[in-house]
Amino acid sequence: MMLSIKKVPTLVSNHQKEEGEESRLNGGGCGRNCLNKCCIQGANLPLYTFNRMNKKVQEKGLVDDEKEPPVAFLESLILGEWEDRMQKGLFRYDVTACETKVIPGKYGFIAQLNEGRHLKKRPTEFRVDKVLQPFDGNKFNFTKVGQEEVLFQFGASEDDETNFFPFAPIDVDDSPSVVAINVSPIEYGHVLLIPRILDCLPQRIDRESFLLALHMAAEAGNPYFRLGYNSLGAFATINHLHFQAYFLAVPFPIEKAPTRRITTTDGGVKISELSNYPVRGLVFEGGNTLIDLSNAVSESCICLQDNNIPYNALISDYGKRIFLLPQCYAEKQALGEVNPELLDTQVNPAVWEISGHMVLKRKHDYEEATEENAWRLLAEVSLSEGRFQEVMAMIFEAIACNVDANESIALSIGEKAADGNQETNATMIPGKQECLVQY
Repeated sequence: MMLSIKKVPTLVSNHQKEEGEESRLNGGGCGRNCLNKCCIQGANLPLYTFNRMNKKVQEKGLVDDEKEPPVAFLESLILGEWEDRMQKGLFRYDVTACETKVIPGKYGFIAQLNEGRHLKKRPTEFRVDKVLQPFDGNKFNFTKVGQEEVLFQFGASEDDETNFFPFAPIDVDDSPSVVAINVSPIEYGHVLLIPRILDCLPQRIDRESFLLALHMAAEAGNPYFRLGYNSLGAFATINHLHFQAYFLAVPFPIEKAPTRRITTTDGGVKISELSNYPVRGLVFEGGNTLIDLSNAVSESCICLQDNNIPYNALISDYGKRIFLLPQCYAEKQALGEVNPELLDTQVNPAVWEISGHMVLKRKHDYEEATEENAWRLLAEVSLSEGRFQEVMAMIFEAIACNVDANESIALSIGEKAADGNQETNATMIPGKQECLVQY
């Protein structure tokens, strides 16, 4: 039996059409200055390149072995280009005018009233029982956005220096990763990171793309700049690989939740379990290098995808801390197992909501928001304790199986990670759930 739900899809681009309408466009140029083959030949976009040498994870951020941390130019670039698009009227509403408050209580859940985010759209049916689905070029995807919505290209530099080029050609033979606005923003500076956009990758994590997202978090140099990922079945509505990101200068409740240490990989990545939080999840932090951290998380994501388990991921703290959150809300919704009162709120508990930033669409829900109500909604998202333990076992086995048993452990981490494209394996060191960490 196919499971599906009906929800109002969020418009992320001004060129987004009702499903099926795009397929009626004729070839030979669409006249919309998009990123597809019909318009992209000869196009130029700004280009930001970062130092791809493997960074060490330190207490206050990610640094290169031999160089001083660069000035956080990326933050200024994102916000400057984002405000330029706001002045040009490309957003569907002024998100800075949306009411926002911190809900009284222990955790400090954040509530925002955003009545414009779901207007003027009819509910669409989304399949929620398949995390991995093939890319469908007939549906909306990010090659169909207008070039005016793209802020810049983002990728590794060839000279291992941080560079910015105001005008750079788009190389159609070497698909660029780009940063674009979300025209239905949740917060200030809300953007999309779209890895290798012209390759038309479906919404699924791979090692290269996740490492790119961590580099973006590190380059931004701001602890309040976070990236989020939603899998299919966990409220991603566009099956074209992308991360979301924005600035919000308050701690997320999930970042303040206590954790219980489980184990550490041989790459130095500490893996903990969220404790006393409504959604069960894992926390990955530290690591000898950025690649060690990225590989541990991406292998876990791949495990969830391959086992058809929907999930969300939050990248926080300069890319040094990642929350991995398997969920089952959409499945419960499709099976009619969610309380109708919760469904009436029209809140889709994706990565931001699970992290504690509740985007509410009705004024009375905003005015009556309480920590108890937020907790009750998020508790519906979480896997049961028994199922979560099963999923953790799958993840740890997947990470451990990533080790080449014949590889000499005498080979240093630095030697293995000298090339930014070389992947570092991670083995599990058995641990005990005995260390409670309070934030």
